[in-house]
Amino acid sequence: MPAAASRITRGGFRVAVLWLLLCPAGQAADPQTFLLWPNGAPGSEGRSAEKETVRISERGDHVVSNVHSPSLTWYAPQREQATGAAIVVIPGGAHTELWMDHEGYRVAEFLAAHGIAAFILKYRLAHQLRSSYSVEGDELADARRAIRLVRSRALEWQVNPKRIGVLGFSAGGELAFLASTRYEDGEPTAADPASRVSSRPDFQALLYPAIPADLRVTAATPPAFLLCGADDQASISSGLAELYLAMRRAGAKAELHIYDGVGHGFGLRADNVGPSAAWPQRLVDWLDQQGLMKRP
Repeated sequence: MPAAASRITRGGFRVAVLWLLLCPAGQAADPQTFLLWPNGAPGSEGRSAEKETVRISERGDHVVSNVHSPSLTWYAPQREQATGAAIVVIPGGAHTELWMDHEGYRVAEFLAAHGIAAFILKYRLAHQLRSSYSVEGDELADARRAIRLVRSRALEWQVNPKRIGVLGFSAGGELAFLASTRYEDGEPTAADPASRVSSRPDFQALLYPAIPADLRVTAATPPAFLLCGADDQASISSGLAELYLAMRRAGAKAELHIYDGVGHGFGLRADNVGPSAAWPQRLVDWLDQQGLMKRP
């Protein structure tokens, strides 16, 4: 994929200037992509050779579907800026497709520019036409594997294994929440190094997520940054408020932002205005408040 800088300049000089204001100076290394399961994902036997489908939306977004070989794309911060924090970025798309620009590439570039290692997750899609996958089976397995892979390779990827979180949008937010509440402990004797470590994220950031009916929150639920628009569908705006209250009652940490006059799916776009344009910095502020931005 081309760099985000070249993608957004197609929108003209104004968009380019806004983007420069979002990201501080400094050029990180080119992103690298790794398969979650180099020998094929469990449940996708015989389909790893099928090609992903990419369509271009009316706004020029790359929209991916037909994922059978889930992967992580790593955006590394500059060494002198690295905080040790890492985030698995999970794009949305109603579990039928993945919107890879405003909920993936641009987000990862912003995080890397602020010293946070970002890993974009391409996961299998449970609601795609004729899909054999499930949200709480295959998609959740992909999210757990992504967290484990980052944690097991923390030394190589220069991240702190105790500062690995998830950031999900819409359906990706639902998946991030599931990963944060239905995690698995590591198996110390497993042959695979990634299976030896826990899949529990150390924090979660959920933007306009779908909310499962069964919240399963406890005092041990990872701290959460929660954000949506008041003009989103009620199941999301009200559901996120209910999740915030449930976490606080359970003794878990949570911060909630509901922006008036904002709807669904804004992600990180250079032409966002008002509160929705400021959410990336609010997230960085929250991470700093949690002690996750302290450089080693």
